[in-house]
Amino acid sequence: MPHFALARKWRPQRFEDVIGQRGVIDTLKHAIASDRIAQSFIFAGPRGVGKTTTARIVARALNCVNGPTPEPCGECDACREIAEGRDVDVLEIDGATYTGVDAVREVIVEPLAIAPMRDRFKIFIIDEVHRLSKNAFDALLKSIEEPPPYVKFMMATTELHHVPVTIQSRSQVFELRALPFAAIRAQLAAITTAEGVAIDDGALALVARAAEGSMRDALSSLDQILAFTSDAVTAADVSTVLGLIGRDLQFDIAEAVAREDAAGAFALAATVVETGFDLRIVCRELARLMRDLMIVRIDPTRLADPEIAAEDERDRLKVLVEQYSREDLMRAFDLLSRAEYEIRNSSQPRHHFEMALIKWIHLRQLTPLTDLIAAMEGGAAGGAAPLAPRPRSSAPAASPRPVARPTPAATRPSSPSEPRPATPRPTPAASPAASSAPAARSTAPVPAPVESPKAAGDLKTALLTSIREQSRTFYGMVVAQAQKIEIEGNAVVFTFAPVHKTLRTQLGHKRAWVEQLAQALAGRKMTVVDREAAPAPAAEAEAAAAEAHQADLRARVQAEPAVQAVLDVFGGQIEDVEEID
Repeated sequence: MPHFALARKWRPQRFEDVIGQRGVIDTLKHAIASDRIAQSFIFAGPRGVGKTTTARIVARALNCVNGPTPEPCGECDACREIAEGRDVDVLEIDGATYTGVDAVREVIVEPLAIAPMRDRFKIFIIDEVHRLSKNAFDALLKSIEEPPPYVKFMMATTELHHVPVTIQSRSQVFELRALPFAAIRAQLAAITTAEGVAIDDGALALVARAAEGSMRDALSSLDQILAFTSDAVTAADVSTVLGLIGRDLQFDIAEAVAREDAAGAFALAATVVETGFDLRIVCRELARLMRDLMIVRIDPTRLADPEIAAEDERDRLKVLVEQYSREDLMRAFDLLSRAEYEIRNSSQPRHHFEMALIKWIHLRQLTPLTDLIAAMEGGAAGGAAPLAPRPRSSAPAASPRPVARPTPAATRPSSPSEPRPATPRPTPAASPAASSAPAARSTAPVPAPVESPKAAGDLKTALLTSIREQSRTFYGMVVAQAQKIEIEGNAVVFTFAPVHKTLRTQLGHKRAWVEQLAQALAGRKMTVVDREAAPAPAAEAEAAAAEAHQADLRARVQAEPAVQAVLDVFGGQIEDVEEID
């Protein structure tokens, strides 16, 4: 007796046999029962979910001797011949073969005028219809819109977006979805039971997970596994035949990373390579494991879900989920997804995989930003509060992880290329309570209030340094263009040339901010005053006017929103401005 592939042997013959497509099946059954049958159907969806199978069942329902009926008998000549693909009135056409307009006219358009020889309807089932050419679709358009009453069109496609909207608008479009893991696993269990094959839960889960929503892929994989061994199929057999990494090895890798065992990670990477696994698939499966751990981390009740873990995997998964925080899992998922892509284009995939595991270990050494902020605020309030490491599980771990603490701004060394700001000295009159309070946040960074410098020159130097550090653009375009800057009592006086009206206006826009800086440095209320310089002598007027005109051009350019956006993003400076007539 010839062997039939499981995908053919267990192909659904009735609407009730189609799994995971409840909405589509119920709609078709009701349409047939109420005699509201469209002239054209499009079945779209991913591979192996039942598109062509559903089209054949609809053809049987329409041409059954008891039909049209939502429950074809399966025994009459029409039902049997349609199931076997040899009914003369049901033509199955491969769109990839008959792509040209001439083939479509010869095979579909011209035979439309011929009535069915025996059946009730002449049915054209066009598989992979998106492969037809544009001219072929145009030739088919009128036939689909107004076919003879005895003609029905059924089209199947995995790429609905490649089917012209003119064809879609003249058809009823049914989108079949990828099958859920539970449905595939249940169907595989039923088929293996009927076939008398012993297979453990882990192996079933591995096959169902690898199918990625396609029942046909799952059955083809199962057929391949049964050709390898049909006595008692285990997860190891599935891993050997399909090249899939088993969950045990995935858990070993995740546990080595949780222990921060770099040597163990390299050893496991060597095991993966020597076994012959595709490293891209390994990264994909590890990323899937991180997703499963995240689900259990968020909702512990999902641990009993067969899609997350088989029954014999739940204990290890439960222990493992306690060793990863949500931040760890999100970073690991991103890292492994990138590693899968990088390995695809790498000439040394093993090296990329090993480095990805080491990066994964080091990513776990990152401290959450909230912990750093809490430690900084605790240090400001109580002195030297230590930064506690994040809690980990009770599983064996490496030596305690050193945590890098941020260097306080007062002790952080400045870059040699930047001017060193004046070191603020604490005010003797300040109370301990005031010194321990956290600094208030504002939209512009402002240094903490300190005692005013002893000399006005020190205050001026400190103020200009602070302005330059916090807004280089404002300093270069406005402050540096002033003829003179002086400290007069509680006022900072900026003197501009008579033609620098634009610069004085821009200073006015920043007046409150500059006053806030000056007040913080001086320790007293300060005001900003802008003055107009006396007119220059006639001999110097022309040169001053040219310089003023250039400065005014700079100010106008600086005021442009587009220029400001470029300077803010790239941090450059305007070297020269030229006026073009």
